[in-house]
Amino acid sequence: MKATEIRELTVDDLRGRVKDLEDQIFRFRIQKSMGQLEAPGKGRDLRRDLARMNTILREKELQAAAK
Repeated sequence: MKATEIRELTVDDLRGRVKDLEDQIFRFRIQKSMGQLEAPGKGRDLRRDLARMNTILREKELQAAAK
């Protein structure tokens, strides 16, 4: 997901997507340990998307606190 798409989401949507990504990363690690990976490069993309969402979520929370 691109940052512009993420910025359009509400805070609640972002929190839900963050939980989903954390769950996907957890399942990805289990598959990796069992040797059942289909797309090894997907892990990096998942971690980067999670970092983007956490960053934008934090920005939105700080903007709400400033008001």
